[in-house]
Amino acid sequence: MSFLVEENPAKHRFEILVDDAFAGFTAYIPRGEVLVFTHTEVRPEFQDMGVGAALVRASLDQVRERGGRLVPQCSFVRAFIERHPEYAELVVEPA
Repeated sequence: MSFLVEENPAKHRFEILVDDAFAGFTAYIPRGEVLVFTHTEVRPEFQDMGVGAALVRASLDQVRERGGRLVPQCSFVRAFIERHPEYAELVVEPA
């Protein structure tokens, strides 16, 4: 099973493909260099396969690579960061 995560700036979200099939997304609201992550959704046929975690991990890695920061308003993203404190430095308090 292969994962590909790409940002779709037109839709303000990161999308994941699993073996070339659209499997889900994590949406954000851009606030300058800060992205407010608002919702994560994985299609039912891809749930319980680690797709959501792969999506969030790759999204956060991309935010880190470009020097961005984020607000984890989405409960899934917030829980992921709590379980993976190496991403905590990306978090800023909401304005």
